[in-house]
Formats: sequence, C-alpha cells, structure tokens
Amino acid sequence: MSQFLLALDQGTTSSRALVLNSDGEIIAVAQKEFTQFFPKPGWVEHDPEEIWTSQLSVAKSAIRKAKIKPGQIAAIGITNQRETTVVWNRRTGQPIHNAIVWQDRRTAATCDRLRKSKSAEHLTAATGLVIDAYFSGTKLAWLLDNVSGAREAAKAGELAFGTIDTWLMWKLTGGTAEAGAVHLTDFTNASRTMLFDIHTGEWDGQLLKALKVPAAVLPEVRSSSEVLCETKASILGASIPVAGVAGDQHAALFGQMCTEPGMVKNTYGTGCFMLMNTGKKSKPSTNNLLSTTAWKIGAQAEYAFEGSIFVAGAVVQWLRDGLGIIKRSSDVEALAAQVPDNGGVYLVPAFAGLGAPHWDAYARGSIAGLTRGATGAHIARAALEAIAYQTADVLDAMKSDAKLKIKSLRVDGGAAMNDLLMQFQADILGVPVVRPKVFESTALGAAYLAGLGVGVWKDKSELAEKWQIDRTFEPSMKASQVKELRAGWHKALERSKNWA
Repeated sequence: MSQFLLALDQGTTSSRALVLNSDGEIIAVAQKEFTQFFPKPGWVEHDPEEIWTSQLSVAKSAIRKAKIKPGQIAAIGITNQRETTVVWNRRTGQPIHNAIVWQDRRTAATCDRLRKSKSAEHLTAATGLVIDAYFSGTKLAWLLDNVSGAREAAKAGELAFGTIDTWLMWKLTGGTAEAGAVHLTDFTNASRTMLFDIHTGEWDGQLLKALKVPAAVLPEVRSSSEVLCETKASILGASIPVAGVAGDQHAALFGQMCTEPGMVKNTYGTGCFMLMNTGKKSKPSTNNLLSTTAWKIGAQAEYAFEGSIFVAGAVVQWLRDGLGIIKRSSDVEALAAQVPDNGGVYLVPAFAGLGAPHWDAYARGSIAGLTRGATGAHIARAALEAIAYQTADVLDAMKSDAKLKIKSLRVDGGAAMNDLLMQFQADILGVPVVRPKVFESTALGAAYLAGLGVGVWKDKSELAEKWQIDRTFEPSMKASQVKELRAGWHKALERSKNWA
C-alpha cells in the first residue's frame, strides 16, 4: 500500500493542503483564501472557526484530487503562520474572541513598558527574541485583559491558548475537552510567544509573571517530529497521526534541507525571511537578529538566526499599483533588463520602516540618485536590487554573529523565480544562489518532519537526497564593482533612516 503524506499549510491569507508521495513529490494541492479583519488602524484579526473550516475543506479537497483514500495517509504535517494568537473555552471549544494576527500592533505600548521593566534583559536572553508586538505573549495578555471574564476563567483552567498549530490539533482531535481534544504545540511555535525559554525547553515562570499569564492556559510543548496526536476518524475519514509541526519559516528551513550549521535559506515573499542553521546550541546575536529555534527532532533541538526584511516582493507590487509602471508583477524583470545597470539610482523600500539588522521603525521609503536621464527601467532595476542589498545586509549580520562560512544561499518564494534578481543576488553576496526544483519549501518541510516522525524516511540524509536543484546562479561581478554598489546602497539607506 502506497504511503502518502498530507501537509496542512495554514498561512496568513489562505489555507492550503498538499498531498505528497513517499518520494517527496507533490501530487495534489488545494487552496482557499479567508477573511481579513481590520477593526482599527494597526489591528489585524482572523476568525479561528473560518481558519479551521477553510483548512478542513482544502484537506478533503487535496485528498480527493490525489485520488487516494484517507487510510493511505501515513501522517499529517502542520505548518502555520506564526505568532497569531487564539484563546478558546475548553468545554465548548468556542474562541472567546477573533484571533489576533502576527501583524497586529495593538500591544506596541505594552511592549514599550516591557522594554523598561526588570524582566526585559531576562526576556531577550531566555527567548532569543526582541520585545515586540509581533510575538504572541502580549496578544494573549491583551485578550485576558480585554475580554469580559477571561482572566478569571483562565486562572480557573477553563481557557486554552494556542498559536494556529495548537488550534488545528485541538480541532482535528475533537474540538472539545470532553471529546478528547489535545492541547499541544511544538518547540518552534512555543519559541515565538515571548513566554518560552529556548535553552531549557520550558515555559518561563518569570515571563509568565511579567505578562500576567496563568500557566493553566498554556499547551504542552512537544518535538517538531514525532506522533503528537491522532485525528478523530470522523473528521477526515480515518484516524491519521499528526507527526510533524513547525512554524512556517522553520518548516521552510527544513524543507530546503538546511540541516547543517552555516546553511542558509531566504524566502522572497511580500517580505523576506532569512534563516541560518546555527547548530545544536543557541547563539546570541550582537547584530539585531533573532536567535530562534530551528526545530526539535526527537530529543535533539537545533537553533537558527532569523532576519526579517519587511518589503521584498511588495516593492514590485508598489511599482505595479502605486507607480503604475508595470501591468503585472512578472513584467518587472523585462523592464529592469532594458538598462545595463541602475544608472546611479537607489530605491530604499522602507515603506513600513526597516527590519533586520537596522530595526528602524521611523525609516521611510526613498529614491536617491535621480538624474534627468533616469527612467522607469532604472527605478524597476533599483527596486529589484534593493531586495538583494537588504538580503546582503542580513547575511553579513549572520556571518558576523555565527562566525560561520557561507557556502551558498538556498532560495524560494515568488521573487526567487526572477532570474535577473537571483543573478544580481549571487553577484552582491559573492556566493552561489541555489534555487530548488520544488518551490513549496514550507509544506515540504512539514511533510518531511511528519514522514520522519512515522518512519516513512529514516533520517535527514535520506531526505537530503530527495532535494533537487533547478538552477545555481554563480557570482560573476568584480569585487570592486560590488563594493561601489553597496557603498551607494548604504548612502541611500542613511538618507531614509529616522525620517518620520
């Protein structure tokens, strides 16, 4: 009987499901968008029930498309939008409020206070994170403080908190405490809450106290690759083990088979997420990177550096929707290729401030170096180059912190299909840029972790053999030219900083 894997990829704007065979090949995909709620400026919410129904419907659809029976699925892997926060009643299974999404900024003032508190230094050392509204802890505290009766119910053990992986496992195993629903998360998702000590692998009492979070609401933390639970047979048509769970960027790192220290992947989406495997010991960053978990397989935890770039593919959308110089995002490569270089033009896409390693919330976008000879093609080229310069800044920070040599950069995400950008990226970094055949790194990582958890594959080396290269971009630019271009970028960057 063939063994298949079902990957549930629960993202920020859509729920997806993929069926893979035991060779790691994708044989069916289904996707469904769901509603985004913006109740106030800077607030972003999702309906947890809609997340669940959309995820369940695409799971069933992918199984149908694959023309397999649910009983042929060896395991389910879950990967999810990280930090998004749900609190629900254990008895009824009903959420007490909409989910607060990772992008939501309502707890920024709480974070300002936390940075000045006695717990600030301990928080950074224990969690590897910067104090920011991005993470789950302050969102959870907000729900307990702002939903009537929530704090009392939480103290009484009546409420459950979870990130989206936890919510999906709860629903997959029955949806109420009486039905036997499990309350679990994995090492990677726990590490994004600002409540979890990544060194000890435990919830941190001092941080729970600082954020006034009762321990009774927290899920049990498990490995990213083991049988965590089994689905109720009535939900998908068979009882299937959930054997792999990881937050989206951790799953992508695993899907790209960056399993040795010094291996790096960059996902070119709306923004960029770069992660570097730093091995079996967490390293602190002195360059404003997050020191985070990579995954935990069995009893062995591994760690990573993470750097987030706020605007990558979004700058191309801006050329399309804001400036109107291209009709489709895919047109940017042809427009940029009309000129041999940037003509001295630099575009800093700090539309929402700057992320790693600069962390300047007051930076704003700018175009520098314009002359009368500058054209739309120069601006398009400068926009693409900005993605590569930002990536190089983060990779420099990682190299400095990790003291590891970088052999190549593995890439995925929409903008990684742009050959001009990938070649320029290799030139600026001075290392090969490697694009895989299978672009679904996040779902692939979840499936790989699940397959390992039930023995479909015996170890990471067997999986590494399945990972295939589409194209390698070799650096070909002179070092003197790279130096000159990057100096121009840093000059433009300084003009954008601390603007607002």
